[in-house]
Amino acid sequence: MAVTGIATAPVGNLGLTRRGLTGLLLVAIPVLLLFWLIIYPIFSAIYDTLFLADQTGTRHFSTESYRFFFSDGYSLNNLYLTLWTTAVCGVLLIVTALPIALYLRFSTSRLAAYVQGLAIFPMFVPSIILSYALIRTIGPNGAVDIILNSVGLPKLPSPYLSPWGPVIGLVWDNLPLTVLMLVAGLGSISNNAIEAARDVGASPFRVLAHIILPRMGNSLLVAASFAVLGIFSAFTLPYLLGPASPEMMGPFMQRTFNDLNDPLNATTQAVVTFGFCLFFGIFYVYSIARNREKS
Repeated sequence: MAVTGIATAPVGNLGLTRRGLTGLLLVAIPVLLLFWLIIYPIFSAIYDTLFLADQTGTRHFSTESYRFFFSDGYSLNNLYLTLWTTAVCGVLLIVTALPIALYLRFSTSRLAAYVQGLAIFPMFVPSIILSYALIRTIGPNGAVDIILNSVGLPKLPSPYLSPWGPVIGLVWDNLPLTVLMLVAGLGSISNNAIEAARDVGASPFRVLAHIILPRMGNSLLVAASFAVLGIFSAFTLPYLLGPASPEMMGPFMQRTFNDLNDPLNATTQAVVTFGFCLFFGIFYVYSIARNREKS
């Protein structure tokens, strides 16, 4: 028996080694692409903004571009508008998507299928088409103005070309993904736990507060992280629906690079934007890792 155990041990180790090498080869290409297309440009941008070239081409360490960004009122106003838009959109997305996800998770009627179709419909609409639809609807002399005028009501101030224009568009554009993530998180909540709470007389609010929300906290954090990362770096909707000044970081970077022909400050703005997104990216990775440990 002892001889058999000694003879089979190397074979088992060899199989594990081959499976490990196969796994490493499978992930090698995407990992290399990640380093080539994302990690390397990030470090290259940080290096180019911290080591500036003088007239002779010699690079030296300098924080001049960052000192200019954080001392320039226009740049700070653009950063503040981006943070404000991201925070407002994140809150509105959770407030809007959570009731829809709860209805889709626990409803058994045929109406739920139509609600789900309407909720994820913006996912299949390009951002530029979505922007055009909103301009024709809530813009000056749009459909809303025409309806109000036809019933004798005065015009309402249009959110088009104001900070609320991108908010409306970004919430609509990111609603499908947020709903799908929350529905997936609700799928891990068993009906038995909810039925048990109802049997002891728990109200719907207490079921939501003490049974549902504690179990989908990780899904809420992941959905919020995804939404924040997408909103913070958005370009099309803020460019078409937002004000010309101040502007969100996406249009600001594009205009600095193309219109002002200033690649150094455009790269600095990109690094600052990446720094804020990195915080939420690390938070998302931590949430995923913690969820894997629990499972």
